[in-house]
Amino acid sequence: MRYELLGPIQVIRRDDVHFISARKVEILLATLLAKRDQAVHRDQLIIEIWGDEPPRRASAALHVYVSQLRKFLGPEHDVGRQSSGKDMGPIITRPLGYMLRTLNDEIDVSDFEQLVSEGRAGSLRGDLEVAVDRLERALALWRSTSLLDLRAGPILDSYATWLEESRIECLETLIAAYLNMNKHREVVGRLYVLAGEYPMRENFLRYLMLALFRSDRRADALSVYREGRERLKNELGLEPCRSLQEMNYAILTGEESLLDMAC
Repeated sequence: MRYELLGPIQVIRRDDVHFISARKVEILLATLLAKRDQAVHRDQLIIEIWGDEPPRRASAALHVYVSQLRKFLGPEHDVGRQSSGKDMGPIITRPLGYMLRTLNDEIDVSDFEQLVSEGRAGSLRGDLEVAVDRLERALALWRSTSLLDLRAGPILDSYATWLEESRIECLETLIAAYLNMNKHREVVGRLYVLAGEYPMRENFLRYLMLALFRSDRRADALSVYREGRERLKNELGLEPCRSLQEMNYAILTGEESLLDMAC
C-alpha cells in the first residue's frame, strides 16, 4: 500500500487510487500518518477533528470514524504484518488511542525526504548534476499544497508547516545548484514566480538578483532589490537582510568576489 500526502490525500492499493470523501475521516487518516508508527491519544485525535468544540459524544464518533477508516484501508497481509481480531489491518488500537502501522507501506513524504537528502549530499560534494536530478524528482512528488484545508489542529498544522518549509528548502538548494552550474538564464523565470509566491523569503530575491546580473540584466537586478526593500519596509518595517544588501552592493560596484560567493 502507498500513502500520498503531498497533495490531496490518496491511498494506492494494487495500482488503484482511492480517496476519502468524508472530511473528518480524512483528518483522522492524515493525523495518524503524520504520527505514523506512534500511538496518538484519543484526546489529540478529537482536537484534530473537532478543534476546541467537540460534540458531547466525540469519543463514540471517533470510534465510528476509526471503524470507517479501517474499512477503507482494508486488511493488509504484507510480509511482516502480524494482526489478529479487530486489529487486522494497519490501524492498531492502543490503550489510550490508535496507531497507524506502516511496516512495508510506501509514503511519498519518506520518498521526498530521501531524495532531498541525496540532493543535498550531492550539492555538498560538488556533484551538481546528481543534486539537480534528486531535487527535481523530490519536487515532482508534490501534486499541490499538502494537507490543504485539513490543518485545524496542532498536529496537522505543525506537520503541514514542516512539510512546506522542507519544500522551500529543497527549492532553495535546487536553485543554488543551478546557479553554481552557471544555468542562470534557465532559472530567471522560475525565480520570478518564487519571489512572487514567497515575497518575504529573501533568499529567492538574492538568487533572482544574481541570475539577472549574470544574464546581463543589471538594471532588472537592482530593480528587484528596490522593490523587495520597499515591500519589507512597508509590511514589516525591516531593512533587507545583510546577504541581500551585500548582493545589491556587489551588483552596484561589480564586486566579483561577493558575486562568486553568492550561492
